[in-house]
Amino acid sequence: MSVPANLDHLVYAGSDLAAAVAEVVALTGVTPVAGGRHPVGSANALVALSVGGERRQHYLEVVGPDPDRAGAAPVTAFGIDRLTEPRMVTFAARADGESIERVVERSRAGGYDPGDPRAMSRATPGGEMLEWRLTRAMEGPVEPLKPFLIDWGPTPHPGLGALPVLDLVAVRGEHPDPRAARRTLALLGVELEVDKGPEQRLVVVLDTPRGQVTLG
Repeated sequence: MSVPANLDHLVYAGSDLAAAVAEVVALTGVTPVAGGRHPVGSANALVALSVGGERRQHYLEVVGPDPDRAGAAPVTAFGIDRLTEPRMVTFAARADGESIERVVERSRAGGYDPGDPRAMSRATPGGEMLEWRLTRAMEGPVEPLKPFLIDWGPTPHPGLGALPVLDLVAVRGEHPDPRAARRTLALLGVELEVDKGPEQRLVVVLDTPRGQVTLG
């Protein structure tokens, strides 16, 4: 098992943000730091991820409904309104070495449409506005092995900020049709080990103060 070279961040989601954060704390012994609020009604907390002890542009995003959002309508981003417990729901990949538009074009030519890049933003607790572009990711349920593409542009990468750090040991997938999953991932420039399994599943292995932990 290994870590995809162009991995940007991993998304661990729950229908209650505080409960999802508490689950990460219980498993790892590390407390994610509040990241900010999204216009779609979600909010997040972050943990930076190193690889082999080396800090890189990776992080774990814990996401759930923003408890301070206006109204009480279900938050559908990442399909969190349908989750019965926190889980890994998807991940983001960078378009390293080429534009995000070029990766989208190539993927569509190969038969998979990841969606048009669009602008997104969130305000940090300190009032800083972070801006980026990404492909389809927050419109309802997502598939664990169909990552979204992200381009941070001039925005400093959140994974290199003042965050607690866990070491990322490995990322792998499970899928009823591993060959089809690997074909889609290749169109997006992602090399990920995918084994046969009864359902799509993203599996993440972390080294933590409480030993090696698997999130899935």
